[in-house]
Amino acid sequence: MKAAFMTGHGGNEVIVVGERPIPIRQPGEVLIRMKAATVNRVDLYMRDSGAGITHSLPQIMGVDGAGVIEEADDAALIGRRVTIYPGLVCGRCEFCQRGEPVLCAKMRLLGEHCNGTMAEYVSVPAGNALEIPDALDFAQGAALGVNYLTAWRMLFNKANLQPGETVLVFGIGGGVSLAALQIAKAAGARVFVTSRSAEKAAHARALGADAAIDAPADKIPAAVMELTGGRGVDVVIENIGGAIWSAALKCLVRGGRIATCGATIGDNPSADLRRVFIRQLQIFGSTLGNPDEFAKLIEWCAAGRITPPIDVHYPLDQVREAFSHLEAGQQFGKIAIDI
Repeated sequence: MKAAFMTGHGGNEVIVVGERPIPIRQPGEVLIRMKAATVNRVDLYMRDSGAGITHSLPQIMGVDGAGVIEEADDAALIGRRVTIYPGLVCGRCEFCQRGEPVLCAKMRLLGEHCNGTMAEYVSVPAGNALEIPDALDFAQGAALGVNYLTAWRMLFNKANLQPGETVLVFGIGGGVSLAALQIAKAAGARVFVTSRSAEKAAHARALGADAAIDAPADKIPAAVMELTGGRGVDVVIENIGGAIWSAALKCLVRGGRIATCGATIGDNPSADLRRVFIRQLQIFGSTLGNPDEFAKLIEWCAAGRITPPIDVHYPLDQVREAFSHLEAGQQFGKIAIDI
């Protein structure tokens, strides 16, 4: 089968599109003919180094994806359009047993710890294949598995977002940030976003953002306070780190909640502990989500409450160009790989 895989670490030169063995479906698994995947920041990280993530080369890239089931133990599943939950879990550890498989001590992620989704075929446990609503195409279905699921957990499981609350989303245009805007608006929140791009700010307003802040990090808190009458926001969604972290804390109302899932520009910012305890702020770390959260997200999509925007499509043969597009940071919406 054709697949995009890494032969080493470095730049796009280590990515090859060529032949790899078709995975052999095991009992309890479904074999999926892949139709689409999307590009995520972690794909760039794996290409660059993959440091700290146990993996072996060559390795097929791609964390999320969607396609059609071709083989299954249950014949009724064959032909079903599905999106993939990318976490492979043990099902036996204390976290799996208490219904939090996303915390599984032995979780492996497609495209990180093992072969991923940028291939003509993928075989995963049947429970990892969730049906796509008719309203979504394959690229939109693929987009749900990482960014949208991550944003969903950050907003609901961690920050416990309530209708009528105010949310600040940093770095609109990034996958998780864009998903957070759409989900929070669908949940009845007032949403502010930040961006240094006028074009991305305009796109965000078109998707429902109540305000877009174009300011350096140290000026963002003042802008937020002006928008909220000096109160601050209830929830911050942040995945940038570095100097943004301190600014994000200053934007919160007393008792406010901040959820973080990344550190694009730095993972060792000032903790600002006095602010944290004096204002009784709540800080939540989050990554991905559980299959039951994924199912609820898909229900919202089926009801027309969320539709992932796709910025551009690339064929599998042009995966290097897709990676360069993400690195350029000009996208608004997901970058899809058509397989």
